[in-house]
Amino acid sequence: MSTILELREVSVEFPTRRGTLKALNEVSFSISAGEVVGVVGESGAGKSLTGAAIIGLLEPPGRISSGEVLLAGRRIDNLSDDQMRHIRGREIGAIFQDPLTSLNPLYTVGHQLTETIVTHLPMTWSQARTRSIELLESTGIPAARERIDHYPHQFSGGMRQRVVIALALAAEPKLIVADEPTTALDVSIQAQIIDLLKKLCREQGAAVMLITHDMGVIAETADRVVVMYAGRVAEIGNVRDVIHAPAHPYTVGLMGSIPSVHQHVERLVQIDGTMPRLTAIPQGCAFNPRCPKVMPRCKVERPLLFQTGATSAACWLQTEQEHA
Repeated sequence: MSTILELREVSVEFPTRRGTLKALNEVSFSISAGEVVGVVGESGAGKSLTGAAIIGLLEPPGRISSGEVLLAGRRIDNLSDDQMRHIRGREIGAIFQDPLTSLNPLYTVGHQLTETIVTHLPMTWSQARTRSIELLESTGIPAARERIDHYPHQFSGGMRQRVVIALALAAEPKLIVADEPTTALDVSIQAQIIDLLKKLCREQGAAVMLITHDMGVIAETADRVVVMYAGRVAEIGNVRDVIHAPAHPYTVGLMGSIPSVHQHVERLVQIDGTMPRLTAIPQGCAFNPRCPKVMPRCKVERPLLFQTGATSAACWLQTEQEHA
């Protein structure tokens, strides 16, 4: 399958009065057409920042300080705001946690969908309106022909999120960046939205970057998973391998915090401590103060991603095991 998105050692910095903060540190991964890659980690791990860097929506004064973002082989991190505006919507669709941030309350959903299609595709207003109705139907909105002339406030939270997904897919983009698309929704609606995302992306062949802190959503939806910690990639691999045989101690902790229906346990595993602040990321492996298997080397040397059988993990433990 063709590679749609490729990040090559992308770093993001925020200049401050006290010096420069490195919020993302040499993040690398790729997503192929028709593939869903989940990006997971605690709050502050750099998940949403990675998404913002890709779609060119970093909050100033944040900037990509090094590395490259490639969309279908074309570098996009060095484009102007105007050039990125043409790519957003047409080649990259975005779905955010709160659908109201993506919808204009002053216009009907039909107007917003139709305008997006006319802007990016060679269609008349009438053709685009017909396509808008089809999109609303495909995202599971009942009576789409009547509801197309409703305003965002006339839809429930779950239905609004469906409208946002229709909006993201309107111009048939190559890549969808979905940032916590189900967090604000009921569990039953979450499952419907996840199924919908999977179905539409398989049908359209889009690549999907699914940002979430919910490993259950990742297990249900993603083909591969990128585990992030303190602005770096801690582990990357196929979902099944990462869930059943995690190699990085941080991933082990994340998996241990998921309740199992097959096992009875008194307490779930918890990872002691908290994510380090950007101003106080420790030397060596960023996870070392919280790691139950920390070694002297972890405190001075930063590990790169090592192939550890089924997955790749940034952990010195893997090299120790190889040499054992």
